Amino acid sequence: MAVRIRPLEDAAAGAWDRFVQTTPDATFFHLSAWRRVIEKAFGHTTHYAYAEQDGDIVGVLPLARIRTRLFGDALVSTPFCVYGGPVSATPEAAAALEDHARDLMRRTGVPSLEFRRIGAPDLGWQERPPLYYTFRKPITGDAEVDMKAIPRKQRAMVRKGLGNGLTSVVDGDTDKLHRVYAESVRNLGTPVFSRRYFRLLGTLFPGMSDVLTVMHEDRPVASVLSFYFRDEVLPYYGGGTRAARSLAANDVMYWEVMRRAGAERGSRLFDFGRSKSGTGAFDFKRNWGFQPQPLHYCYQLRQGASLPDNNPTNPRYKLIIAAWRRLPLPVANLLGPPIVRGLG
Repeated sequence: MAVRIRPLEDAAAGAWDRFVQTTPDATFFHLSAWRRVIEKAFGHTTHYAYAEQDGDIVGVLPLARIRTRLFGDALVSTPFCVYGGPVSATPEAAAALEDHARDLMRRTGVPSLEFRRIGAPDLGWQERPPLYYTFRKPITGDAEVDMKAIPRKQRAMVRKGLGNGLTSVVDGDTDKLHRVYAESVRNLGTPVFSRRYFRLLGTLFPGMSDVLTVMHEDRPVASVLSFYFRDEVLPYYGGGTRAARSLAANDVMYWEVMRRAGAERGSRLFDFGRSKSGTGAFDFKRNWGFQPQPLHYCYQLRQGASLPDNNPTNPRYKLIIAAWRRLPLPVANLLGPPIVRGLG
């Protein structure tokens, strides 16, 4: 039978996720719950679709339209996520999903369509020079072995933090995470996500997410929300207070995620997420012994449209970032969520 493209409805979410779990090229960010997260946390329209053949799902495409006055209009697979694009079991399904995305772009008049590829780029699509890189590395689950695999200088930072009396606790307290994360991103000059977004992530990925918080003298100094997918652990939203740097709390935080995920959850791959080249986060991850792998963000553009460039390394945002760092934290927390919804 021919491949048919169908919109994702709630009744098909289970079959969608089973396909994602068993398809090697699929990632955590292809799971169906992201559709509800994007709709409920940010108010964006989603266009999740799957390819069906002989009654079975043979491909999925998570897609959403990000449209704001500040940052323009785009179809993205997948916004607020590091990986995306269609994944399929057959070439026919892949072609049908790509045609569907192109047709949706034409019908809606959206100026750009973006697939966020972790593997090879899409043939015939525009691709900007590498900006984002991902960092992925195997772990063993043996704490001694994994500690020794960390380069010497970085290993010394972890041990320094542990020597400062830092402890960690794992729970689902996304509000505690948000308090730490909000201070961290304000200090970097970046708008913060809403508490509602973090709460939704915790609620819609039960058993696949947790929050690890590093404590110093009963005060949280660093915290991270991690996801678990197959045998992978993905520390995704993390940050520290001003005190975290001198205490080496961020170093301890990521070590504790690695140690606990390997020993307690059987994780065998640590995904450090994406970072932009030339940033402190990029260098920090390389210091852990991770090799950067370029991500392929591929585009189809309407005639006359240009590649989106809504990222903090864009020179036009330099003065805004500097001003944002000086905002009082309550003001930054109030202004941030309406802005960041356009930075998917």
